[in-house]
Amino acid sequence: MDRNTITSVGIDIGTSTLQVAFARLVMENTARYFSVPRVAFTDKELIYKSPVHFTPLLTRTMIDEEAVRRIVRREYERARVTPENVDTGAVIITGESARKENAAALLDSLSDLAGDFVVSTVGPDLEAVIAGKGSGAARYSQSRGIRVANMDIGGGTTNIAVFDDGETVAKGSYDIGGRLVRVEDGRFVHVSESAVKIALSKGLRLELGGRADSDLLRKVCRTMAGLLEQALGIAPPSPLLSAIRTHGSTPFCAPSDIRALCFSGGVADCVSSAEGDPFRYGDIGPMLGEAIRQSRLCADFFQYQPEETICATVVGAGAHTTSVSGSTILHREDILPMKNIPVLKLDSLEQERCYEGDAPYLREKLRWFLNQSDASELILALAGDSSPSYNRLRTLAGCVYEAMNAVLPEGVPILLALESDTALALGRMIEALAGAGRSVICVDALHTEQGDYVDLGRPMMDGMIIPVVIKTLAFG
Repeated sequence: MDRNTITSVGIDIGTSTLQVAFARLVMENTARYFSVPRVAFTDKELIYKSPVHFTPLLTRTMIDEEAVRRIVRREYERARVTPENVDTGAVIITGESARKENAAALLDSLSDLAGDFVVSTVGPDLEAVIAGKGSGAARYSQSRGIRVANMDIGGGTTNIAVFDDGETVAKGSYDIGGRLVRVEDGRFVHVSESAVKIALSKGLRLELGGRADSDLLRKVCRTMAGLLEQALGIAPPSPLLSAIRTHGSTPFCAPSDIRALCFSGGVADCVSSAEGDPFRYGDIGPMLGEAIRQSRLCADFFQYQPEETICATVVGAGAHTTSVSGSTILHREDILPMKNIPVLKLDSLEQERCYEGDAPYLREKLRWFLNQSDASELILALAGDSSPSYNRLRTLAGCVYEAMNAVLPEGVPILLALESDTALALGRMIEALAGAGRSVICVDALHTEQGDYVDLGRPMMDGMIIPVVIKTLAFG
C-alpha cells in the first residue's frame, strides 16, 4: 500500500487573534489493487501550535500586513520549519478581519510563505461549520447519532453550527464576543456598536473613555448570554437578537432536539474556568465566559468537551487527497488546469430539489456560497443518481444550467463533480443548453465535502481521465 507523509500549515487570522499550526499528515492509497487510486488521510499529528497573537491593526479598517508577516515568519522559526519543508497549507481570514480593506492583499502577501496554499476569506456561516468540525462537534454527532450544536465564541462574533449525524443542519452568526469591549487602565478603549445596542437594551451606557465598571459589564455579559439562549431556542427571541445578527450570515433557526452543546473559540476556555482577574485579557471575555457558565446554555444541554477550543479553526490546516476522475467525463482541455476551486456540496434533499427543476432555490444557494467564499467560481458537487431516467436527468441539467448561468460571472465555466457515473450524459445536456456562451466541465467518481477545494489537472490517457486533487481541511 502506497504511503506518504507531508507537512501542512494552517494560518488563521481572526477578528482579534492570529494563530499558526503545523501538522504532519500520513496519506495512503486505500484502494485495492487494480482499482482507481484513492488516497486518504490515515493519521495526523499536530507538531506545533503557536501562542495566540492579537491580530495587528494599523487602523480600525486596515490590518498591519507587515506585522502579520513578521509573526508568521517568527512562528515558522519557532517550529523549526522552513517554507521549503511545507507541502501544503491553508491561510484563512475570518470574522471582522475578512471585512478589512486590505484583507485580499494580506492573503496574497502570505501565500508565498509555502507551496500550494488554499488562500481564502471565510464568511461567518462557513466559519461556523469549520469551527464545528475543528472542535470535534461534527464527528461527535456522527458517532452518537445525535444533534450537536457548536458555539464558536471569538473576539467579535459567535458562530453557531448544528450537526445531525455529522451533517450540518443549521448555521449562523451573531455579533457577540469577548473583544467587543476592550479595557486599559480601568477605562474603555474600544466599545463596539453591537455592545452599545446590547447595553442600551437594559438601560446601560458604555462610553469610550468611561470607567470600566465590572458590575455594569457583568450585566451586559449576562444579556449576551441570554441572547445566545434565544438563539438556541430555550428562550423566546427578541428583536435585539435579529439586530445583532452578523452581516453576511443567514438567519439562524435552531432545530429541535439538540442534545449536546460544545463551545470553541477564545471564550470557550473562560466558560470552563472561573479563575483569574476578570480583566486579565483587557476585554470582557472572562466575564462573558462566566455569564455563559451560569446560564441555561450549560444547564439545559449536555456539555461535550471539545477536542480544540481556541484552535478549532487553525487546526484545519489545508491538506491534499488525490484521486482520478475517469469513467464518464466531459471536459474542455483549453481551460485546464484549474486550481483552488471551492466546493459547494448539495445534500440529498437539496439534490432532489434540483432533480425536480427548482432553479430559483439553487440560484440562491449558489449566490450564498459565492458570497461566503468570496469567490467568483465554484464546483457544484452532488452524489447524483446511479440510474436516472432521461427526463429526470434533463430536468437536472436545465436546473443546473439556469441557476449557474445566472449567478456565475461571464466567462467562468460551469463545473460539476458527481459521485455517480453520469457525468458525461449530464455534461452534454448542459453543454447543449450553454452553446458557445459558457464552457462546461463535468467529472465523476469524486467524493467531496463542503469546505473542500479542488484542482483539475490536464487530461491524461488521450483525454480519458483527469487527475484531481481534493484539498480538504484536515479536521481532527
